[in-house]
Amino acid sequence: MSDSTQKITLDLPCNLVEEINKTVIADMQDLSDFFREAAKMYLLKQRQRDQIRNEMIAGYCEMASINLALAEMGFARDMSSLVTYERKMAKSE
Repeated sequence: MSDSTQKITLDLPCNLVEEINKTVIADMQDLSDFFREAAKMYLLKQRQRDQIRNEMIAGYCEMASINLALAEMGFARDMSSLVTYERKMAKSE
């Protein structure tokens, strides 16, 4: 990664600027450092969110076949019980 920098201009609401300035002063931080760290933290959080989302998608896809197999087993048992019930009902008539 390059050490070069680029200047950017931001339009922020006044109340947000005031809050940022208070935090920068309280932490004895440079405004550029504040935004640099904020951007890094935001990007890290986005990557973590994307990773979790991808893991959840993979998990749901993996579970789909398992859930289908379980549902088919349950359906087969239900059908077997229904056939047994219908035989008993036919005998009692």
